[in-house]
Amino acid sequence: MPPPRATMKDVAALAGVSTKTVSNVVTGTVPVNENTRAKVESAMAQLDFVPNLSARGLRKGRSGIIAVALPDLATAFSAELVHRIVEAAHARGLAVQIEETASEPEREKELVSRARAHLVDGLILNPIRLEDSVLKYADRLPPLVVIGEVEQNRADHVRIDSRQAAADATRHVLSRGATRVAVVGADDDSSAATATSRLRLEGVHDALREVGIPRDPALEINRLPWSMGGGADAVRTLLARRVPFDAIVAFTDSLALGALHALHDNGIRVPDDVIVTGFDDVEFSRFTSPALTSVAFDRRAFAVAALGLLESRMDDRSAPPRSLTLSHQLLERASTQGRPAGYRP
Repeated sequence: MPPPRATMKDVAALAGVSTKTVSNVVTGTVPVNENTRAKVESAMAQLDFVPNLSARGLRKGRSGIIAVALPDLATAFSAELVHRIVEAAHARGLAVQIEETASEPEREKELVSRARAHLVDGLILNPIRLEDSVLKYADRLPPLVVIGEVEQNRADHVRIDSRQAAADATRHVLSRGATRVAVVGADDDSSAATATSRLRLEGVHDALREVGIPRDPALEINRLPWSMGGGADAVRTLLARRVPFDAIVAFTDSLALGALHALHDNGIRVPDDVIVTGFDDVEFSRFTSPALTSVAFDRRAFAVAALGLLESRMDDRSAPPRSLTLSHQLLERASTQGRPAGYRP
């Protein structure tokens, strides 16, 4: 017969700590000093201890699994955000199921069905438009937290102020002397625009109005998906329109990187001729040539806030919805240094 499975009591005895301390190390719910953590982890390794994280959830009628749904898992931003969410969830003893919703509302409905069947305990959703989302029925949904730009008051929400952040990026390029600001990610079809494109475009317009520069629809362009290829295609379309511009505000770093590539291919220098900003400060933004100015926020804090709200919601379904807005900052790098001479067709 196989030897009996080691328990927390066995680990505690070997490490010379309490079972509560072992539990704190396993779940990550309470900070434990590094020396004590090392002793506990060493004892777990010696005893081949496998924590039964599901037992605690089962006692509460839970599966110990949550679901996270993002629109596009192929982007660098999604990869970094999912990494932080999984990290924060594991610290709480939760497993994570990852889904991609793209522009298909049916995928959100499938997640909700799984939650109702108790296959997942709660949901973290990043809908792209309120009109298409299951959030319309939030009062009938399982525990969930909304992340991202969709403005609503039906469910718990973690966000940054996207409108303000886009305005800050635009003010920055204006302060560098730009007067013809192209916007990559702006959607000229309001019926199809995402919550993100709407809010960020409003922020750009806010900053332009402050200095008396009228909106020019010829400088606003959106190419889907919001990828490097989409950003490059947007700039090629912009050049084909033969309109002058001296700055680009891109609504994601992926779009900005594609824009940098297309500008280089067409002999347009950054930042000498045109300055460029991105959004999200993903890792590659620091390693582009030139390095990319970008809107940044703490994704670890974002993930922790979302998980905290979700656990609170799973414990108390009757509490009113809460909204947390995290701070952002514009990280200035070489792509916006200097006064741009401008591109003239």
